[in-house]
Amino acid sequence: MRSAEEVEAVRGLAAAGFNDCAIARLTGIPRRTVRDLRCRPGRRPRNHGDPSRGWIEHDFSAVAAEPYAYLLGLYLGDGCISRRPRAFILRITLDAKYPPVIERCRQAIDLLMPGQHARILRRSDGCVDVWLYSKHWPCLLPQHGPGKKHERPIRLEPWQQALIDQATEEFVLGLIHSDGCRVVANDRGVRSIRYHFTNRSEDILGLFTAALDKLDIPWTRSSKYIVSIYRKAATARLDEFVGPKAVAVPLNGVHYTA
Repeated sequence: MRSAEEVEAVRGLAAAGFNDCAIARLTGIPRRTVRDLRCRPGRRPRNHGDPSRGWIEHDFSAVAAEPYAYLLGLYLGDGCISRRPRAFILRITLDAKYPPVIERCRQAIDLLMPGQHARILRRSDGCVDVWLYSKHWPCLLPQHGPGKKHERPIRLEPWQQALIDQATEEFVLGLIHSDGCRVVANDRGVRSIRYHFTNRSEDILGLFTAALDKLDIPWTRSSKYIVSIYRKAATARLDEFVGPKAVAVPLNGVHYTA
């Protein structure tokens, strides 16, 4: 008898468009079992009653919007989820030059996973991995799947969109902290601030621009893979909650003007 957690993972991946072979590779469940679980939606697995080993129902409406929106933005830019024998590991790869961003990422993960603590692994290439094992990552981040993000559809679930709508600034901040930058340019002797967000996924670019639209921040597509924010009022609005990566504020709901 498969656990409820495994059934939920199979159904979530199937709903995201993955076929039985892909789901089998991701979950380690035999393909025939995947097909059986997918084709019997009314069948409920046995719950052994131990929250540390069995299934815990996900109440997505109870997820804290700010840390989730921020972590989702980071994941869509620089995150990946890998299967391990007993759980999944989430890794967010960040530039070691920005300790405040690294700490903010770690704090967001800890807030979403009470009682657990994200770890930091320093790499030889000037980056760090912020990581944590959990059985629940595929449910919390259903955009997980085989292959590169820009080679597969990236769509938000309705409950994710509801959280993003509550914490749109945090979502934009996470995306910029992963695949974005803030540039102070010298435009013919005049100091000007510009923001750029780069991603090869048209879907992720669309999520970024939709969030900007919700915040009434005008943007432009400066190239196929880059969204830019140039206007003075628009960059000033972003500076209210983004600003330089070197001074990223803690995840406590307090923003600042750079």
